[in-house]
Amino acid sequence: MTRLKNIIVLSFAAFLMSANVTAQVIDGVTPRDGFYDRVWMDEKRPIQLPYVRQSDILWKKRVWQVIDLREKINHPLYFPTTTIDDRQSLMQLLMSSVNEGSMRAYEDDEFTMPMTPDEIKTNFARQEVRRFTRPEPPYEEYDSLIVIPLSTEDVTKYRIKEDWFFDSKRSVLDVRIIGICPVRERIDPQTGESLGDQPLFWVYFPEAREVFVNAPVFNRMNDAQRISFDDLFMRRMFNSYIYKESNVYDRQINEYIEYTLDQLLEAEKIKDDIRNFELDIWEY
Repeated sequence: MTRLKNIIVLSFAAFLMSANVTAQVIDGVTPRDGFYDRVWMDEKRPIQLPYVRQSDILWKKRVWQVIDLREKINHPLYFPTTTIDDRQSLMQLLMSSVNEGSMRAYEDDEFTMPMTPDEIKTNFARQEVRRFTRPEPPYEEYDSLIVIPLSTEDVTKYRIKEDWFFDSKRSVLDVRIIGICPVRERIDPQTGESLGDQPLFWVYFPEAREVFVNAPVFNRMNDAQRISFDDLFMRRMFNSYIYKESNVYDRQINEYIEYTLDQLLEAEKIKDDIRNFELDIWEY
């Protein structure tokens, strides 16, 4: 008799639970894609960087680098092209943040000329000549200029502006990212040929960290250990090459070196000089 009562109680409890779940679905509660609440990312705050005094900076070098999204290690910055769960690409995050006002865009890398979201949409709408056929006889073909809005998928590179310095108080070679700029390929509307890179706008990185720290990015090593765009940049989890260093002529590497291979060798030389500085100041 006792066993029969237990079976009846368990059956009734199971019925109530199933009815509760059904009621939730009927009431419009969306099922979650997972089995636990992922709140850690929403509660994160940017890590405070060590304070650096001007008198402690023994040496400093400013460089501009390119992050090419075609490289496999940089794919988390480009994908997903459409929002998956709460993940989105870096360009989608930048555009949504600029549109809602949580991040400011600038025309220059000195952050002196702000840009509005409408200016970004108007200035970077792409024009393309396409051929169409008239729907009526004699079905003549004609060319028409089509305006294509700015697409986040067009961004295939990022430029970053950063300062490398040696802090004599901590005795370390350190780096600070100053700004980041999405870059797309400039296309000739008449011929469709590539005209080189087209920088879109600059974002002040210390300001962007407030947004980056709560934006998850794909972690190829562990789905349970979520990382943010702020983690990706602060841990240097990307590959890049230098296209400009501070110089008296304010010119890029491709302005004084013609061939691409020689430009890459010059970029590596600059990078090695920065790394070797820390080793050269020590005496054994």
